[in-house]
Amino acid sequence: MPSPQQARAQASAITSAKAGQESELSPTAQLRALFDRPRLSPGQRRIAQYLIEHITEAAFLSITDLADRVGVSQPSVTRFASAVGFSGYPALREKLQSITLGTRPGGGAGPAEEPGGNELQAAVDAEIENLENLRRDLADTDRVIEVGRALSASTPLTVLGLRISVSLAEYFAYAARRIHPDVRLVTLGGSVAYDALLQSREAGGTWVLAFSMPRHAQETLTAVRVARSAGLKVALITDLALGPLVDEADVTFATGTGSRLVFDSYAAPGVMCAALLQAMTDADPERTQARLEDYEQVADEHQFFLRD
Repeated sequence: MPSPQQARAQASAITSAKAGQESELSPTAQLRALFDRPRLSPGQRRIAQYLIEHITEAAFLSITDLADRVGVSQPSVTRFASAVGFSGYPALREKLQSITLGTRPGGGAGPAEEPGGNELQAAVDAEIENLENLRRDLADTDRVIEVGRALSASTPLTVLGLRISVSLAEYFAYAARRIHPDVRLVTLGGSVAYDALLQSREAGGTWVLAFSMPRHAQETLTAVRVARSAGLKVALITDLALGPLVDEADVTFATGTGSRLVFDSYAAPGVMCAALLQAMTDADPERTQARLEDYEQVADEHQFFLRD
């Protein structure tokens, strides 16, 4: 019996042997790969198990009927749909129906993927959906603007990302240093993180921007709690699973992550980073321009970059 991670690797294989493999997977196997989320709550795991055991019938249930049969609330079903990468229960139900009937989501009989499509294209399609959902979330810019101002005003500003979240934290910190005078990057957990967070607060910092992508690290949760206990406020960029870290954050930006392949991809969280960076630049335009001009002078003097 393969582990969930092994099953996901097998289901997302792109070698020539992959041709026709997905269509050969049973509905149960497809659902197990779809619901492979290490941070599902016990209630969410009950929903997943019910869907796996009753796929033929459950794919056509209303949200009310499904909640009643599992013994959970309707909001719990909605949160479950988000936790496994869908914009809501209707999108999840459409996927369940496509698995049951062997049709493409959105209607039409035929193979699970569009003609000529493959698993890599399906992964891109999933990320496009994540970006479309993020676009809808960003229709109201007030919260992004407010948090951008708070991060801009925090001196120093601490950026925290551990394990798989390091790359997002490094990207944000690298860019933020161009427009902010004191950005401190924390990519190691344990006592190293504690020291950095406490020193940041003692130096006058007020905010931490934390990243937590699946699989969520216990040491990230501990570090966020240390930050809060020290008096720092926490802005969190995470996925849609909405685990215990959300309870510790002052503000959360939850975005979909690409989970079709064996390792997740982060198109939507990356755009969320850029949106917050834009809000920081807008919060203090004079400082932004001055720092960017100074940086360009140094870059030209030392020839940091190749000529276009």
